[in-house]
Formats: sequence, structure tokens, C-alpha cells
Amino acid sequence: MIERATVTGRIFRGLGLVLGGKAGAGLISLVYLVIAARALGPHDYGILVLVHAYVTAICGIVEFPAWQAIVRYGAEARQEGASHRLARLLRFGAKVELAGGVAAIIAAMLLAPWVGPHLGWPPETMAFAIPYSFAVLGSVRSTPAGYLQLIDRFDLIGLHNMVQPLVRLCGASLALLFGWGLKGFLAAWLLAAIAEFAVLWGMGLICAYTRLGAVLIRPQAGNVASENAGIWRFLVASNADVTLAELAGRLAPLIVGWVMGPAVAGLFAVAQRATVIISQPAQILGNTAYAELAGMVASGQGGAPLRRTLVRVILIAIAAALPVVILAALFPTMMVTLLAGSAFQAAGAVMVVLIIARVIALVGPPCSSALSAMGYPALSMSANLFASLIFLPALPWLLGSFGLMGAGIQAVGQALIASLLLGGLAWHRSLSQ
Repeated sequence: MIERATVTGRIFRGLGLVLGGKAGAGLISLVYLVIAARALGPHDYGILVLVHAYVTAICGIVEFPAWQAIVRYGAEARQEGASHRLARLLRFGAKVELAGGVAAIIAAMLLAPWVGPHLGWPPETMAFAIPYSFAVLGSVRSTPAGYLQLIDRFDLIGLHNMVQPLVRLCGASLALLFGWGLKGFLAAWLLAAIAEFAVLWGMGLICAYTRLGAVLIRPQAGNVASENAGIWRFLVASNADVTLAELAGRLAPLIVGWVMGPAVAGLFAVAQRATVIISQPAQILGNTAYAELAGMVASGQGGAPLRRTLVRVILIAIAAALPVVILAALFPTMMVTLLAGSAFQAAGAVMVVLIIARVIALVGPPCSSALSAMGYPALSMSANLFASLIFLPALPWLLGSFGLMGAGIQAVGQALIASLLLGGLAWHRSLSQ
């Protein structure tokens, strides 16, 4: 009982440190949302959202994040005291991820002239879309994030969470003050993504060099694939899992914009923004839990102790989210109006449904982390793929039949299927640990 409480406590301690930064970031993001939505209106705000959603969707499909491999195999290297193995792993992860980032930038540039017209981008936005492809860099930072998790520096991850919203807030304020319009807001979002990339890599490099010294720069010769058994298979499976888990959230705004136009996409984006109160802590919870669950499995506690910890984490997360659901259900129009102004009131109803979907989906991240920690990322990938294949293709039909509420129906259905599958798989696999 003491050990379980200790592990759960460490998971939520890590969550608390990261959420400290996220809480401040969340407040700042509300301010720049108010500025952007009121300055641009539903149509232009929808275009801003669609341009950024396009880049993040391409990045999510093409990029190759390495943080799960860094945490899993890095934990083994630290237990062995093998600093050279850890340094080789970090260098390997950085090379793989940066190569994936370059590929994502090129893909975003090449596809923009074809995708943009279908999303209603005006000519001036089309001209800016190619340089905006460098916003991909904002997501190419999982290697340093994984290392910071490995060494329990969640405080630095929390501080890093403030970078993007602070830059966006400054840029949005300048765009409003000088009347730079949509292009000014796009420039602010691009600068924020580049800053997000640079700061976290800087933090990771400083911490790694402080702990590993010259070993980080010139580790002894070794074969990363042979000393980290199954790392390529693990990387492919875990990356496919992350891609599929986040695919619906990244593609949904693009499908809404494609089917119903930029103005409705702007309404959907505001409704989605309200769910960040739940979705960001859920994803952070999965990430912080992964390091602890991987440690439990490595120390031979992957059976009943892991299941008890998993249940405890999920129940606490759902209980913490319920007040947000109640508040949204009671005051949907007021919440949307406060966020974005009266022009966005139509987003209130779908906002409530999207928040419910996010609560259901709280089961997913901890269960995915448990499956990856036990060495079964492919099972998590399969569950997310199955849920996406059922509901994501139905979104255009749902939008045509139910309007914007169709996006809410799709989100609830996918969350239910994915959560049931992930929960069942995590429970079943832990029985054999």
C-alpha cells in the first residue's frame, strides 16, 4: 500500500509541477484567444486556426518523436549506471526526431498549395503558408522532453509550457495595436512555435551536459539498436500510437473547415479551446505516468501493483474533471462569450459535448502509457487505429447531417471506443506481468 501510494504520489507530483506551468499558460492563452478572436472574427480566426491545424496535422503524421524510447531505454541505462549507453541513446533519439522534423517541414510546404484552396485560404494566406511550415518545429522537441522526464525535471517542463503562450500573447498584442491583421497573428504563432522548439532543446542540452559532461559529446562506440533490444520496433509502434491517438483531434478542425468553411471552423476551434482545461492535463498525466509505470515494470511490479496504480490515477483524473463538465453544462453560452465574444455564441452547445468526450478520453493516456511501459505499444496503436477508422471517416457525413454538432458526436463515439479498448487491453496484459 505504501509503495502504491508513493508511485501514485510521484505521478501526480510530476503532473502538478507541469500543470503549474500549464495553469499560467492556460490563463495567458485565454488572453491571447480573446485578443485574436475579437480582432479577427469567426472567418479570419478560422483561417488562423486552419493554417496552424494543417501544419500540426502534417507534423503529427510525418514527424518521428522519440520520447517514449528515451524514457523506457534510458531508465534501463540509468539503473545500470551506463552513461555512455544513455548518451548514445540521446544522440540517436535527437537524430531520428530532427530528421523527421525536416521531412515534416518539406511535406507541409509541398502540400500547402493543394490543401489551402480547399480550406478557404485567401491568396495572402497562401503566400504565408509556405514559410509558416516552419511552425512544425514547435512539435519537434520530444527528445529533450523525454530526457527531462527521465531525470525528474518536471519543473523545467512546467516552465517551458509558458514559452509558447507568452510569445503568442506578445505577438497578438502587437498585431492588435498596429493593425497587422491576420498576417500579424500568423507571424506571432510562427515565432511562438520556433521559440518553443529552441527553449526546450536548450533546457535538455544543458541538463544532459551537466549530468553527462563530455560523455554526451563523445560517447564510447556502441550500437544503439543492439544494446537497446527492439528499439526500432518500439519506436515505430509508439510513434504510430501517438499519431493515431492525436489524429482525430488534429484532423477534425481541417475536416470541419473543408466541409463547412473557415467561419464554422472558427466556431469549432473556440469550442475545442474550452476542452484544453481537460485535454492538456490528461496528456500530461499520461506522459508523467509513463516514467513511473516503466519503472514499476522494470522492477518487476507490472502486475497487480500496476493495475491498482492505473485505476487510482484514472479515477482521480475523472473526479478532478467533473467540476468543469458541470460548469460548462450550466453556463455554455456565457463561457463562449467570455472566451471569444458574442460572434461565437453558436459554439456553446458543441463545446459541452466536446468536454464530455474529453472526460471519457481521460482513460486513454494512462492506459496507453501502461501498455507502452509493459512493452506493448502496438496494442495501444491498434486500439487508437480502430477507433479512428470507425469514427473519423464518418465526420463529413455527421457534419452534413447534424451541422457542427456532428463534430461533437464523432468525438464522443471515438472517445468511448478508444477508452474501452485501451482499458481492457491494459488490464488484460497486466495479468501476465
